[in-house]
Amino acid sequence: MKKSIVFLLVSLLLFSFCEVTSGAGQSKNEKEKKKGKVEAVSTKKTPDKPKAKPVSKYDKLFKTKGHVATKGGFMTLHKVDDKLYMEIPLKYMGREMLLGSTASESSNPMFCTNGFKTNTPRHIKFTFEKDTTVYMRSVNAALDLQVDKERGELLKQRNFIDPMLKAYKVEAFNKDRSAVVINVTSLFTGNESDLSPVNEGGGQITISASPLKEGTKLDEIKAFEDNVMVSTWYAYNVTVKRGRSTLVSNAPLSVKATRSLLLLPEKRMRPRYPDFRLGIFQTGKHCITEAEDQLLNYSLVNRWRLEPKDPEAYKKGKLVEPVKPIVWYVDDAFPESWKEPIKKAVLRWNQAFEKIGFKNVMQVHDFPKNDPNFDPDNLKYSCIRYIPSNTQNAMGPSWVDPVTGEIMTASVIIYNDIVKLINHWRFVQTAQVDPRVRAKKMPKDVMDESITYVVAHEIGHTLGLMHNMGASSTYPVDSLRSASFTRKYGTTPSIMDYARFNYVAQPGDKGVKLTPPDLGPYDEFAIKWLYTYFPGAKNSKEEFKILEGWVDEKVGDPIYRFRKQQVALRIDPSALEEDLGDDPMKAGEYGIKNLKYIMNHLNEWIKDDPEATHRRALYQNIANQYARYLMNVVYNVGGIYLTDVKDGTSGKRVEPVSREKQQASLKWVLKQLNDCDWLDNKEVTEKFGLDVATSARLQNMAVMALFNASRNVVLSSHISKNPYTLQAYFDDLYNGVWESAISNREVTQADKIMQNGMLAFMKQLLKPSPGLAGLLGGITSEAGTPSLDEMKLYGLDEMMVVESEQESAYDEEDCEILNSFGLGYGYGWQRPVNTSLIDETVANCCGIGLKLRTLLMSRAMDAPDQASKQHYQAMLFMLMQMTEGIKI
Repeated sequence: MKKSIVFLLVSLLLFSFCEVTSGAGQSKNEKEKKKGKVEAVSTKKTPDKPKAKPVSKYDKLFKTKGHVATKGGFMTLHKVDDKLYMEIPLKYMGREMLLGSTASESSNPMFCTNGFKTNTPRHIKFTFEKDTTVYMRSVNAALDLQVDKERGELLKQRNFIDPMLKAYKVEAFNKDRSAVVINVTSLFTGNESDLSPVNEGGGQITISASPLKEGTKLDEIKAFEDNVMVSTWYAYNVTVKRGRSTLVSNAPLSVKATRSLLLLPEKRMRPRYPDFRLGIFQTGKHCITEAEDQLLNYSLVNRWRLEPKDPEAYKKGKLVEPVKPIVWYVDDAFPESWKEPIKKAVLRWNQAFEKIGFKNVMQVHDFPKNDPNFDPDNLKYSCIRYIPSNTQNAMGPSWVDPVTGEIMTASVIIYNDIVKLINHWRFVQTAQVDPRVRAKKMPKDVMDESITYVVAHEIGHTLGLMHNMGASSTYPVDSLRSASFTRKYGTTPSIMDYARFNYVAQPGDKGVKLTPPDLGPYDEFAIKWLYTYFPGAKNSKEEFKILEGWVDEKVGDPIYRFRKQQVALRIDPSALEEDLGDDPMKAGEYGIKNLKYIMNHLNEWIKDDPEATHRRALYQNIANQYARYLMNVVYNVGGIYLTDVKDGTSGKRVEPVSREKQQASLKWVLKQLNDCDWLDNKEVTEKFGLDVATSARLQNMAVMALFNASRNVVLSSHISKNPYTLQAYFDDLYNGVWESAISNREVTQADKIMQNGMLAFMKQLLKPSPGLAGLLGGITSEAGTPSLDEMKLYGLDEMMVVESEQESAYDEEDCEILNSFGLGYGYGWQRPVNTSLIDETVANCCGIGLKLRTLLMSRAMDAPDQASKQHYQAMLFMLMQMTEGIKI
C-alpha cells in the first residue's frame, strides 16, 4: 500500500514538472503565435457562469473578523464586536429557565460581593411566534391550578398568562432551521435593578449605583451543558446613605458582572409541603381549587433533590450514595489555614444524612487547578467564596426552582473579618475559663473550631434550614456548667441558633465544653424530615402525612421546638439571638461575673498592643456583651412566648411571661443600672482617649428599653389571666427610677440618667402630633418594634442586608390561610401589633406626673446635698414646662 502511494506521488510530480517546463524553450514569436491562437478561440461565445449562491442571513451575521462563538449542550452564544446574539434551539422554546446576576470581579468589595447572588433570579421562558419574533416572558410559577385540565387552561389563558418582558426580532435561522438567532445585547448590558450586581443595602443603609454608559462593555461568553454565561464590565458612581445622611457620594466602582441563564430540569422533583413547626425555607404558591371555597396560599420547602442510586438497597436500610451528591468547591483565595476547617464544616453534615440512609452526600474539593471545564461562575458549581472585606459576617444563599422548591445551586460567602468577630466572641465569652484565648491572636486550634462552627451554620442554610432562635433556651442554665452535659449536648440543640460560646461557665468549672455541638438533635431531625426518601409514597400528600406524624411525636419535647427569628417584632424572650439557657436572669448573673473577671485581667492578658487598639475593641465587646445580658432580661417585661401549635396537640400558641417573672426582671435590670460602674475601669479605659463613660451610655440605652417595654406590657396584660398590669409596671418603674428621691439620698450618675430618661419618655409620649395618632401621644402604639440600639446589639440591621429569613415571609393575611393539606402553608411571621385601642400608657404617665410633681417640689427644698437639690429643681422645671400647655 505504501509503495503504490509513493509511485503515485512521483508520477504526479513528474507530470507537473513537464507541464511547467514545456514552454521554457519556446521563442518569443512562438509564444505570441500561441497567444494569438488562444485569443482567436476566446472570441467565440462562452456559456454563462453559474450564479453564486446568495449569502444567508446567518452567514452575514457571523462571517466577520470580530465574531466569537461558544457552544454548549444548551445553546450557542455569538459575540460580534459589541453585539451579543443567542442562538436558541427551537426545542427549548417554552422551557423554563432562571436568569440571574453575580459579580465576578470588582474594585470595592464593600459595594459588590463576588460570587453573591444579590437578587432573586428571574424565572423566564422564551416563546417563538409567527417566525419573526421571540418573546421573553416571566413564568407565573406561583400559581397552582388544582382544577380539571380544560378549565385550568381556560383560567390561565384569560387571567394568568405569562407576562411579556421583552420582544426580540428574529435576526436569522441557523442552517437547518432548528434554531433562531436574536440580538440580546441590551439584556446583558442594561441596568435593570433585578440583574444588578451591586449590593442594594438594607435596614438603615441604602446603596444606589448609577452606571456610566461609556464604562459598559461586553466581555467573556461561555456555554455549558445546561447554562450559558455572559460577563459585562460596568462602571458606576455609587452613593451610600444612612437614613437621610450621605456617607459616600459618587464613589467610582468597576464591576465585572456575570449574568447566567440556567435551564431548569424538564422532569421536576417531587415537591414537599412544609410543617410550620419546623424552620425550613419556603417557596410561596397561590392555589385555585374546587376542594375549597376560597383561593388558597401555601408553600413548598426548599431542598436539594436527593435520590438513592440503588433504591432497593435503600429500602432494605443499607447506606447508599445519592444519584446527585451535593458538591462544594472551596475558593483558592482563602488563607491556606482556613481551608481544612471549612471542609470539616461541609462534611460535618454527612452524619445527619447517614442516619437517614445516605452516604457521601456532602462532598468538598478545592478549586480545580487544571480542569478547563471548572468555572466558579458556572451555576452548576456551588462554591464557598472568600471576600477580602472588613465585614464581620458570613452567609449562605441559594437559588431554587420556583415550581418545586428544588435548590439548584448555592453559595457560602465568608468575609475576611469573620475571624475578627470570632476573636472577640471567644475572648469576651470564654476567656474566664479558657487560657488559650487570652491573647491578641487566637491559637490555631481555637480558630479552626470556631471557623468550622460558623461555616457549618451557613451550610445549614444552604440545605434549607432557617434560624431557630428558640433552641438555646431549652437547656437549663446550670447544665451549661456541667462537663458531662455540655460534652454530650454542647450549648444548644441546634447550630442554627445564634448560641455562640459558653459564657455561663465559671473560672473554676473543669472540662466544660465551650462550643455549640457539631450538630444538635434539632438539626438532625430537620435533615431527616427534609431529605428522607419515600419510595412507597405515591405523591406529596402521602409524604406529608408521614412527615406530619414525625413532628407530632416530638410535640412537648423542647429540644425539637422551632421558634422564628424576631426582626420586625421582638416580644418572645425565649427566641433571642446571642443568649443561652432557660433563665436570662441567672445566665446574666453568671455572664456578668465573667465579664468583671475578664475586665480586671484585660491589661494583663493583652500586652502586645502599644496603641491599645485591640484592647479597646475587646472593651467595646465586653460592654456590648453586658448590654445583651441586660436586654435579654428586659424582653421578659411584657414578654409573650410564641409557639406554633397544631390543633389537637399539646401546647399554647400564645403565653404571656408570668407576672412574677416580669416584675422580677424589671427590678433586676434597675439594680444592674445602679451597679455598672465596673465598666469604667480606669486602668483599662485611660489608654483609650477622650470619650463619655461607657456606663452612662449603657444606662441610657437600657432604661429607654424599659420605658419602651410599656408597649409590650399593654399587650401582655391584655391577654393574661393574671396580668402584670400597666399600672403595676409603671408603679414599679416609678419606684425604681425615683428611688433616690423617695428615700432622700444623694443622687448618682445612674439616677440622673434614668430620671432624665423618664422625663424625656413622658415628653415624647405627650407630644402632640397631627391626626388620630396625636390623640394617642407621640410614641408608637405598636408592640414589639425594635429600637436602633436593639438592631445593632443583635445584628438585626446587618441581617436585613444579608439573609434575611424574611425573604420567605408572607403578608399577614396570607399567613392565616390553611391549604387543603393541613400544615403545608407559609410561616406566619408575627408583625407588630397595634394596641392603641387598649393602650392606657398616657393615663398612667399623667398619674406619674402628678405624683412626681409633689415629690420633686419636696426634694427641691430638702435634698441631702446641694448637687441633689439642683438636679431635682431642674427635673421639676422640666416637668412643669412639659405639662404647661396641657389643659385638663
